[in-house]
Amino acid sequence: METIEEKLQEYKQQTVNQMHAPSELEEKLRNALHRVPKKRRSKTKVAAWISSAAAAIILMVGVYEYPALAYFFNINLNALSFAEVVEQGYGQPVNKSTTLQDGTVVTIQGVIADDNVFRMYYTIDRPAGIAFTDDDFRRYGFENLRGFLTNSDSLRGGGGPGKNKSQFVGDHDFKPVSPFARSLTVTFTEWLDNGQKLSYPMTFNFEANKAMKSIIKEDLSASIAVDKGTIHYDHITASPTSTIVKGHYKLEEYPRFSGETKLYVNGTEVGRSRAGGRNPDFQLQFAAFPTDNIHSIELVLENFEGYHKINEPISLSSPSDRSIKVGDEKLWIRSVTKTDTGYDIVIARKQFTFLERDNLSIQAGGNVVPVSSISEERPWDLKNGNIMWEQTYSFNTTDKPEFLLVDGYQYIKTYNKKISIPVDNKR
Repeated sequence: METIEEKLQEYKQQTVNQMHAPSELEEKLRNALHRVPKKRRSKTKVAAWISSAAAAIILMVGVYEYPALAYFFNINLNALSFAEVVEQGYGQPVNKSTTLQDGTVVTIQGVIADDNVFRMYYTIDRPAGIAFTDDDFRRYGFENLRGFLTNSDSLRGGGGPGKNKSQFVGDHDFKPVSPFARSLTVTFTEWLDNGQKLSYPMTFNFEANKAMKSIIKEDLSASIAVDKGTIHYDHITASPTSTIVKGHYKLEEYPRFSGETKLYVNGTEVGRSRAGGRNPDFQLQFAAFPTDNIHSIELVLENFEGYHKINEPISLSSPSDRSIKVGDEKLWIRSVTKTDTGYDIVIARKQFTFLERDNLSIQAGGNVVPVSSISEERPWDLKNGNIMWEQTYSFNTTDKPEFLLVDGYQYIKTYNKKISIPVDNKR
């Protein structure tokens, strides 16, 4: 029999082999400078019409519990088709279909529900001989899921080719539904070439006794101190579909860069996540993990936005392309150039390192001269596999700059701080 550690190592290797960083990640990070979309299971194709979550709902659970199932979760449901999920004894078959105007058939195969998500498995079958195109993915979509005490927003989806080029096999996640609901309605939408939007409500019975309880559900009272405040971890819910950690920030300002957190089970890394959510609340999402014989669960904040205060002036007497160590980071004073209106200073740094702008100035001729303008950032290729980012800082003065005066800089700081999550092996 495999140990939990062997299962985790096997799962980790499968996940690493399946994960591919999106090509637009670097651009999104540089421009948006907020959180990075979380990774989820690999599919042959990801549907281009994935909807985003619009608002949170209040899930009223009361004293009701999903009927118990005998599951010591030893499989990765995220990697399975619905037929394979059913073979493992999970999920509720639905088999509900609707036909679009052109003969395309949309079929809900089945669903899985837990405390983290409501997952719907479906197929889209174009008329025989008509293959799927990229335009089809832009035409089709799902709206929210409705039912008794339920108005669950769409979260994300994925999928890939089916048995032929005319079929798409996918799954779609929604926010959790109420266990009191006995029927649910999801609306499939289609945009026609003339701009008209057609809606196809699909109602099906929901059997809560086919759903699954959370594996681990704990309130946390853990926090990690960072340079400009504290990160608080409030709650963890580990279910057969995913592991979600919720928390909130108490910071001087909302971070540009949310950092990366790793999840360890029995000392083995099973995933990593960047925070999403809305200030001050955040959410970390990891894949599901095997739950038999768990001895320890830990979260490690590997990196997060840091701040370094610069106490000493930076000399501008000998600009060059050599780096200057300032705290944990390096700066390059690339040039100091006389212009018609004063002086331009070109400063380079790593991509996610940002000089504080509020009091940025120079000392020149015995005077302190504030910056008058700052250019857009641009890449600087060092020709050694590294690319820095430079900007031009302009100052209105006839005196030659002697020192750069700046309060500090924000950057991606390595914290590597750990918190332990209580484990109750009596579950």
